[in-house]
Amino acid sequence: MGFHRCTGVVLTILHLLFLVNGILLHPQRFPLSSSKNNLRSRQHIKRILKYDEAAPPLHVGIVDALSSIYEEKIEPLEDSFHYDDLDDGNDMSVQEIQAGPMVLLLGPWSSGKTTLINYLLDTSLLRVGAEPTTSEFTVISYGNKLKKTDGRVLVADRSKEYAPLQKFGKNFLERLTNVEIPHPLLKKITIIDTPGVVENRKQLERGYPYNKVMKWFIERAELILMVFDPNKLDIGREFETLFKQLRGKESQIRLLLNKADNVDSRDLMKVYGTLYWSLGPLLNVTEPPRIYMGSYWSYEYKPSPNTSMFKNEENCLLKDFKNLIDNDVENRIAAVRQHAIKVRIHANLVNEYLNQFYTEWSLFTSEYVAAANVIAFPEKFDIFRNVYRRLNINPRDLSGREVYKQFFAVHELSSMTSLAQQCTFFYGCPIAKLNDAINEALPALLTTLLNLKSRHEEL
Repeated sequence: MGFHRCTGVVLTILHLLFLVNGILLHPQRFPLSSSKNNLRSRQHIKRILKYDEAAPPLHVGIVDALSSIYEEKIEPLEDSFHYDDLDDGNDMSVQEIQAGPMVLLLGPWSSGKTTLINYLLDTSLLRVGAEPTTSEFTVISYGNKLKKTDGRVLVADRSKEYAPLQKFGKNFLERLTNVEIPHPLLKKITIIDTPGVVENRKQLERGYPYNKVMKWFIERAELILMVFDPNKLDIGREFETLFKQLRGKESQIRLLLNKADNVDSRDLMKVYGTLYWSLGPLLNVTEPPRIYMGSYWSYEYKPSPNTSMFKNEENCLLKDFKNLIDNDVENRIAAVRQHAIKVRIHANLVNEYLNQFYTEWSLFTSEYVAAANVIAFPEKFDIFRNVYRRLNINPRDLSGREVYKQFFAVHELSSMTSLAQQCTFFYGCPIAKLNDAINEALPALLTTLLNLKSRHEEL
């Protein structure tokens, strides 16, 4: 309900501005002083986020139970069917389940992403500037003291969830860093600062698989902030690719029009409209995108008739952060269940490939030819149709033929083990355990959590 109230206030103000923009005066412009007197209060951030409050102890037990379900019922099939090697696959680990929610910042270079982080954390430790300053992926997490760690050390730390990033190579690890800051908000969330999106082809030669790295972080982020500068609204090829990777995450995206107090009221409406109509077609949603307008840095707003609107917008954004923190464990359970469903689809697809392979392989057809036919022409054998009918799922939930061509180029079809072959007398069937996790264990764990939270709130 808070979201709708915020939206209603913004739209009302926008409509008024459209009506009266002909008589609004341009705000006075002046250089900002670096004096402490000109710094913005952060008391509202602490008040809304309540980051000093300890998490209820019940969360620890629920997360431990969630980790056990993953290890015992999901991970075995994930490993036996090499789910991590699927191009569309999304690897998971106990470390990731135990970690707090991830907030990902995206946007053009010098749009104010790093400045926003400095503002939230009441620090100036992260370097900012008018030119591109963030050429790295920076993991900003909690630590008892200020500490900076390079990517090679970060991925080698098995107590953290970043080991899978090793697969993106040495060049990427040189552009990955971890900054630990002793701020209580970072006990509840981890923030990821990313290199600015650039549309200059020469700058696109990053030296590592940028799109794949970005996809890895997008899949794990619970809140995605896309930060825009009013003077940098060009949407080019790299941005379009980025939005394709964001499909399915639309409910977690927040669009921020930053530095809005640098724009007079009439021009601000034009900028808002340009951003609104540029991004609308790229987001796979029926409702128009939500855009927060404001100035997300440590200094006071420049004089403007829109200052009250900017403050309200910021409070609404902070409430989204608070909802993320409050619903953290529920989101973890949902994420593990969704992951389990994807593993089940993959296991069933590989199993169907195996079934058709064994049917095709006969005295008159060699093993190699049979495998090649099934992999090259899965439609001929109704592989995908058989699976989505059996599992009663949308065909769009299945990875494509090309994805499995690449998968079987790494793992020979004839070397795979079917679902039935993995069942044993003493340990049962891994697929039955996976089904139990999806249909029984995870929903029951969520119900337990909600009941505990309800009792805790009543006390």
